[in-house]
Amino acid sequence: MDPLILSRIQFGANISFHILFPTITIALGWVLLFFKLRFNRTGDESWMDAYRLWVKVFALTFALGVVSGVTMSFQFGTNWPGFMNTVGNIAGPLLAYEILTAFFIEAVFLGVMLFGWRRVSNRVHTAATVMVAASTTLSAFWILTLNSWMQTPAGFEMRDGVAHAVDWWAIVFNPSMPYRVVHMLLASGLTAAFLVAGVSAWRWLRGDRGPAVLKALRTGATLGAILIPLQIAAGDLHGLNTLEHQPQKIAAMEGVWQTERGAPLLLFALPDAEARANRLEIGIPHGASLILTHDWNGEIRGLNEFEYHPPVAPVFFGFRVMVGVGLLMLAVSWVAVWQMRKGRSPSPWLARGLVAMTFSGWVATLAGWYVTEIGRQPWLVSGVLKTADAVAPLGAGMVGSTLAMYLALYGVLLAAYIGALFHLAAKAGKGTPMPTGAPAGRAATLGQEG
Repeated sequence: MDPLILSRIQFGANISFHILFPTITIALGWVLLFFKLRFNRTGDESWMDAYRLWVKVFALTFALGVVSGVTMSFQFGTNWPGFMNTVGNIAGPLLAYEILTAFFIEAVFLGVMLFGWRRVSNRVHTAATVMVAASTTLSAFWILTLNSWMQTPAGFEMRDGVAHAVDWWAIVFNPSMPYRVVHMLLASGLTAAFLVAGVSAWRWLRGDRGPAVLKALRTGATLGAILIPLQIAAGDLHGLNTLEHQPQKIAAMEGVWQTERGAPLLLFALPDAEARANRLEIGIPHGASLILTHDWNGEIRGLNEFEYHPPVAPVFFGFRVMVGVGLLMLAVSWVAVWQMRKGRSPSPWLARGLVAMTFSGWVATLAGWYVTEIGRQPWLVSGVLKTADAVAPLGAGMVGSTLAMYLALYGVLLAAYIGALFHLAAKAGKGTPMPTGAPAGRAATLGQEG
């Protein structure tokens, strides 16, 4: 295979594996803070039981995110030297801001959350949870800012083929940044919500019917039910922004080859790149124009108008996977909230459904990420640097062998992570609770002090 294609697959595999873990920890930190604040307010130890399990899951997920992130960053030098050579003046500082302002804070205060039960006061422990939750979000902000700049670059000028910053405000607050950050933070919230709900439902089916399990289950289901409508609204705004700044990506998402008014919303089709047309179309008349332009006969520019456009099939199908999983999340979370209203327990069929949806956030996030990244091709930085111009001059054998090793390692680590996750969940119902730093009889007092 072409070394360029192999390098793209390798980087895609690395970032696909890496993104699984931050997309959990970004929101799980806030879920842990919710558990802690509920304990502080009520003195109910079951909230702390939930906290103890999920802080371990957070630590495990954080560790894998760090390891996979380091591996991914190496590839800027080994596989993509042209990226840093061309835009390193902008990408380097943004990556450094993420490490200096977020990663160190997260790592330090996570230690307090895990090991500070007997060593610090309840207020300090709560403050540590706040710092971890805030730093995970700040970390995501800087990474998404860089990615958004690569999609819609601004605030720079080119000198001798190298990008130089001229306006950092314009770089950070580039045209797509607000939409991309909100969209990803909500995606993280949904990923964590269904993970918490799914694992808790699994414990419930195993006969672990403690109050901590039910509280976590309701928290996950309720969070999902609240966030999915917000994500739909944010996705609509993000789509309008993409239509303005990356219309070729929208054309690929909707399978529009010829510019047309009243473009149908294609529920299914088989894009044919050679014929530059779709086969087996099933669509809703005028649907795409109505959603994207908010006009029944709005115009959608076709792919044939652009000198460069992304490969259509992966963008087209990735978008439909993302939307399909999102609609499934909407249905399952709303049914769960309705069924568990007024303190009711979940039915066996609902619990099984939630277990099946445990990692649905991963599926939707990866599908959306592929739409975003493949939809930018053939550009690495839109209009500035093509992907082919940034790749290292490596042989196919070298790239292929390292890709195979990466895939094997990631398969083992992912299986180990999922196994460890459910092992921790199974053990949580049997183990002795860790002390909170005060006798159980003082739980109510701790709640008042917090």
